[in-house]
Amino acid sequence: KRPPRSASSCGSRGAVAMAPRREAGLLLLLLVLPPASAGLSGYFGTKSRYEEVNPHLVSDPLSLGPGAGGSLPASCTPLQLRAVLRHGTRYPTAGQIRRLGELHSRLLRRAAGAAACPAAAALADWPMWYEESLDGRLAPQGRRDMEQLARRMAARFPALFAARRRLALASSSKHRCLQSGAAFRRGLGPTLDFGGDEVEVEVNDSLMRFFDHCAKFVALVEENDAAMCQVNAFKEGPEMKKVLEKVASALCLPVEELNADLVQVAFLTCSYELAIKNVTSPWCSLFSEEDAKVLEYLNDLKQYWKRGYGYDINSRSSCVLFQDIFQHLDKAVEESKSSKPISSPLIVQVGHAETLQPLLALMGYFRDDEPLLANNYARHAQRKFRSGRIVPYAANLVFVLYHCDHVNASQEEYQVQLLLNEKLLSFHHSNKTTSTYTDLKGYYKDILENCHFKEECELPKVNVTAVDEL
Repeated sequence: KRPPRSASSCGSRGAVAMAPRREAGLLLLLLVLPPASAGLSGYFGTKSRYEEVNPHLVSDPLSLGPGAGGSLPASCTPLQLRAVLRHGTRYPTAGQIRRLGELHSRLLRRAAGAAACPAAAALADWPMWYEESLDGRLAPQGRRDMEQLARRMAARFPALFAARRRLALASSSKHRCLQSGAAFRRGLGPTLDFGGDEVEVEVNDSLMRFFDHCAKFVALVEENDAAMCQVNAFKEGPEMKKVLEKVASALCLPVEELNADLVQVAFLTCSYELAIKNVTSPWCSLFSEEDAKVLEYLNDLKQYWKRGYGYDINSRSSCVLFQDIFQHLDKAVEESKSSKPISSPLIVQVGHAETLQPLLALMGYFRDDEPLLANNYARHAQRKFRSGRIVPYAANLVFVLYHCDHVNASQEEYQVQLLLNEKLLSFHHSNKTTSTYTDLKGYYKDILENCHFKEECELPKVNVTAVDEL
């Protein structure tokens, strides 16, 4: 495969009880290196807890937070809500668990001679409770994420979530998404009658996993190592080298026995233990806040080049979902104008970070003036593209369509608000948090009319290099 063009040349409640020696080792580690998850938790990228973007939920999981009242005039009534959710907190994938097992085994083998190496000894004694069978499944915390999100959404839009309103619930085919959809429905409680006790969760991979169905994306980005040249260059760069040397020193390992992937697995284990079990893992103590910023950038580089602005096909492949959203909004406007009941007042779909990130890029959100590259880490300290702030676990993008009375012009009758992670987003065309539906469609006219999934995603018939395509 030819390289694509780039912007440069490129716990479980059954956790094992710790023996006294193990407790002593962990205690010593935490004394030698400062406890860190509080300082690290803002840098976990796509493995971030939802509470990182909404800290008020830590003390009250059902709080709507500051400024919950919204900014629409009283004469506006919500007609339709379309929510695209990321699944809740999940376990690591089998691949991540294998890599963690490899690193843990290496520390176990060295434990015999690690008396002068408290970090290595304590981590060797850490109970490795992750099993490959967990493979990315929804954690109990993930169910709570979804149930609580549903309750907050219903409290924010009580008219839409009132009894006897139809709820259309869809999901990707992945188990964690199906379970998240079921948990969202459970969170709405038995009092809401959505035309039956059980709402079917429809599997819709063509919308929730559009990236799998886009041959051009799969061949030229997903399965093309060269497309990640910026990520690979950063792994070998000076910032990561410094983190590698520090971790190797703490673990009394030769630096050549570690690589960026293993260090990232150690860092992500810190994130998983916090998100899944709400504990500060001893793995956290290997990293300082400065290390965490470097590892966050590594995660963000991958998201940027694989799901964000790195290549046009990343976002263009999501236009099938974007257009579907507007088709349903159009239908609701038509039904309202004809004084018919809205056939789909509530549409909730559960997908992945990889569903939301391209969609937000298609809409132009969180775009930096300069692309994220292996060699401009320092210049991106204040970047907009921070995946942990955009698509943490349980991330949600919500379109709300309103009908407004007492308006000055007919085009003001239908208005829209957009919420990301329960906070109003400003529209690009106006810098306001409310837009007329007409203006919003006008702004995105080109995508709505000229982005054709089949043509966008078709691999070139002739032998064109990936450079020309991307």
